Amino acid sequence: MAPLDMKYDSHMCSSLTNNGRTFCVSVKSDVCNLSGGPLTDKYRLLQFHCHWGSDDSKGAEHTIDGQQHAAELHLVHWNTDKFTSPGDAIKNDKGIAVLTAFIKVGKEHKGWNQVLDHFKEISDVNGVCNMDEDFNPKCLLPENLTDYWTYEGSLTTPPCYESVRFIIFKEVVELSKEQLAQFRSLSTTAETEGAQGDACPKLVDNFRPLQPLNGRIVKASFES
Repeated sequence: MAPLDMKYDSHMCSSLTNNGRTFCVSVKSDVCNLSGGPLTDKYRLLQFHCHWGSDDSKGAEHTIDGQQHAAELHLVHWNTDKFTSPGDAIKNDKGIAVLTAFIKVGKEHKGWNQVLDHFKEISDVNGVCNMDEDFNPKCLLPENLTDYWTYEGSLTTPPCYESVRFIIFKEVVELSKEQLAQFRSLSTTAETEGAQGDACPKLVDNFRPLQPLNGRIVKASFES
């Protein structure tokens, strides 16, 4: 497959939200951000979010040889060649492309701090804040962007439309234990909704259980 072509800049990310299911960084872009590789069309970055567990032993939505990493990052793009809006693209074949990076416990990741430093502002559900203007989402991806797996799958949250081309990088990104713990600091309810001062339930285990392949073929960019 041809190399992936990614064009991100530091003025794309507009806001960070806790939607009760994950944190989500919204992106404003009017240009093509992703093409090449297994993609035959051009795609635009819409948002990115993560999935994680209640501890560092689980959290990713894909497993590799039975191994589940602590978290999984999804950069969600929509097909601007075939569709006129994300809402139209998400329902249709080849509508969505998701760049996927696994996360494991390791050294501190300075790029991730630009996201995590805002988590106190979005601790409650529906919490929202502005993102730093100098943040480029590409810094969250691994250094090796040529070695990946890819397959045609579905959204991992309802209504689970089968419209997604997953591109899963083989190189795993490291975050410190303290950084991963910040994912679990987010709440699934507003503080004012807590029952008589009880602690609000934390946002954990927001990953979809592993699903059967159902005949899907997983390809690799090249053998390593």
